[in-house]
Amino acid sequence: MRNLIAAAFCLATTPAFALNVCVEGAYPPFSETSADGSLVGFDIDMANALCEQVGETCTLVKVDWDGIIPALLEKKCDAIVASMSSTEERKQVIDFTAKYYQVPNEFVGRADSGIDPAAPGGLDGKVVGAQRGTIHQAYVEKHYPGVQLTLYGSQDEAILDLTSGRIDLIVGDAIQLEEGFVNTPAGEGYARVGEQFFDPEIHGEGAAVGVRKGDTELRDKLSAAILALRESGKYDEIQKKYFKIDIYGS
Repeated sequence: MRNLIAAAFCLATTPAFALNVCVEGAYPPFSETSADGSLVGFDIDMANALCEQVGETCTLVKVDWDGIIPALLEKKCDAIVASMSSTEERKQVIDFTAKYYQVPNEFVGRADSGIDPAAPGGLDGKVVGAQRGTIHQAYVEKHYPGVQLTLYGSQDEAILDLTSGRIDLIVGDAIQLEEGFVNTPAGEGYARVGEQFFDPEIHGEGAAVGVRKGDTELRDKLSAAILALRESGKYDEIQKKYFKIDIYGS
């Protein structure tokens, strides 16, 4: 009896396993760092909700975008929740859950720029900013070989150069550029340039949670958790804090 009581006590006092989740903290409104150092945004709320759904304690690990996959591979975290698109190229290195959102992409520049990306050679000679190591870099390299592509460690840095006049356009997720820049006071005078676009070969299957290859149990648990959050209404509750539309996609 004494052994049973001791075993029950150990179970009751064993701390919950902490699921370490890599996030970026520099991609508003999905992930950003507040003035007090706290992390906020759609990705942050989703990470915490997913951890709660699978019954784990969530510890957020802030990592620069360039180092986020290496951090996962080096076991500094167990999963990546950072608006990372599930692409065939990345699948050679890590695994992904089911998507948790999917949005089109776009260029943003001065509203009076007169630039037309759809015109033959419409971007030739233009300076376009993109975040390094992203689907947006790959898209410009594939479709617009005539541009001067300038790469940045974060989208915030690209936006700063755009507003300083050092580049003509930036490229990125439509919802991030609009809600994180165009529709803010800093984005006055800026707008989408041309039509939105989506190239499945480049943009993949939507933003998903990244895990290490072989970690199939965690991958499948998180995929199920994403669907459970959709079905319970928790997903909708989270996204309405940041967006006026359903960003999950079709």
